[in-house]
Amino acid sequence: MVLKQISKPNAIILAVTAANTDLANSDGLKLAREVDPEGQRTIGVLTKVDLMDEGTDVVDILAGRIIPLRLGYVPVVNRGQRDIEGKKPISAALEAERNFFENHKAYRNKASYCGTPYLARKLNLILMMHIKQTLPDIKARIQSSLQKYSQELTSLGDSMLGNSSNIVLNIITEFSNEYRTVLEGHNAELSSIELSGGARISFVYHELYSNGVRAVDPFDVIKDIDIRTLLYNSSGSSPALFVGTTAFEVIVKQQIRRLEEPSIKCVSLVYDELVRILGQLLNKPLFRRYPSLKEKFHAVVIGFFKKAMDPTNKLVRDLVAMEACYVNTGHPDFLNGHRAMAIVNERHSAAKPVQVDPKTGKPLPASAAAAAMPPPRSNSPSLDMGNGQDGAGFFGSFFASKNKKKMAAMEPPPATLKASGTLSEKESQEVEVIKLLITSYYNIVRRTMVDMVPKAIMLTLVEHTKEDMQRELLQEMYRQTELDDLLKESEYTVRRRKECLQMVESLGRAAEIVSQVQ
Repeated sequence: MVLKQISKPNAIILAVTAANTDLANSDGLKLAREVDPEGQRTIGVLTKVDLMDEGTDVVDILAGRIIPLRLGYVPVVNRGQRDIEGKKPISAALEAERNFFENHKAYRNKASYCGTPYLARKLNLILMMHIKQTLPDIKARIQSSLQKYSQELTSLGDSMLGNSSNIVLNIITEFSNEYRTVLEGHNAELSSIELSGGARISFVYHELYSNGVRAVDPFDVIKDIDIRTLLYNSSGSSPALFVGTTAFEVIVKQQIRRLEEPSIKCVSLVYDELVRILGQLLNKPLFRRYPSLKEKFHAVVIGFFKKAMDPTNKLVRDLVAMEACYVNTGHPDFLNGHRAMAIVNERHSAAKPVQVDPKTGKPLPASAAAAAMPPPRSNSPSLDMGNGQDGAGFFGSFFASKNKKKMAAMEPPPATLKASGTLSEKESQEVEVIKLLITSYYNIVRRTMVDMVPKAIMLTLVEHTKEDMQRELLQEMYRQTELDDLLKESEYTVRRRKECLQMVESLGRAAEIVSQVQ
């Protein structure tokens, strides 16, 4: 307990020691040295000077030759046990003390620096000097604390604010304005450390959603053999003379519908950001003061957001459905069929080896080169007949057996016909043409969705809530019967206001007292 008090740097330590004991073993000085090793704020008091052995004194201690202290030592003579029991008056004890020091041969020359009255004057002087030294710091600390509690008291507000309807109206107006400024990035508390408010919504649009749409690969779920089967199915009962557009439209519509999932996910992410903004606004001290009002605000605004989600999701789904229901092959950025076929032909021509005349070493014309080449082996896909038989050509496998009897029997085709062989050169070219067309159109749709989905979300969710927030709050909250309940303060606010008032009053009185000290 003693150490706790004397450890404070502003404390003056009074180390009391009996003069008839060894000073080096003084408990008071030992404790003082632990917190004041240089003796800068310790004053020694020597008691029982009158009980020392004959011929001994404390002159060396007073001179600082034993254990020096910056504030020195003061010898005193107190009442003994017999004096206390005999009820010796303090005045008589002080007189006896003065006579002792004035008549003692070792102390008579220094009698004015000995005794309890001198100790009282010395302590008073030390205290005054110490106060003057620490006074600027004390004043600064008082003013700092006074300012701190005054600001907190201001934020807590007066317990009697006035008309409840005006208070709620002002809070609704202030909240709506802050919600708008946070979305627009005009709020005064802009962070230089992290993205916040509308900037986070922009990040959702231009980073998360944009990358999510571009990550959808139209060919990760449909393979070349699937495209070949669609080409044959789209030609119907007659083999197609040209690459059909039906297979292209079927595939591209299927892949466009895959963009609905990341688009709806984007709506959900923007909703989460609006809820995040709401949480930041409701964390302000005003709403901590009125917990019922905060809960009502949260419920009304969340309900408002959810009401706006339904039309937003519908509009985004409609955008995807619009792209999927009509394939605009006349788009100026679309790679048309003739151009796609020319690109594929150029690739295949470049991949073929050039035939040369063995006599002259010159390249042969295309017709002569074709005549010189051996007839190609058929690599047409076979059909999985379900009986393990393979054949040449897409339809040739059914007749792959050389058994004339089976051929003549014209057995019916199996229940399931699937292509299971490699693509022929003609089929490879047709598949490449379809893939070029799908890639070209799909990139157009991607760009459209990346541009239109954020606009749809801004229109029906972000802008709608920003413009109609105040109207919604007034409609749901501005009811006279509920206003008083909404403005019921929390127990913490009431208790804290009382504490701050007491501290402001106490610190104000302390500041007045300190200002009088010169």
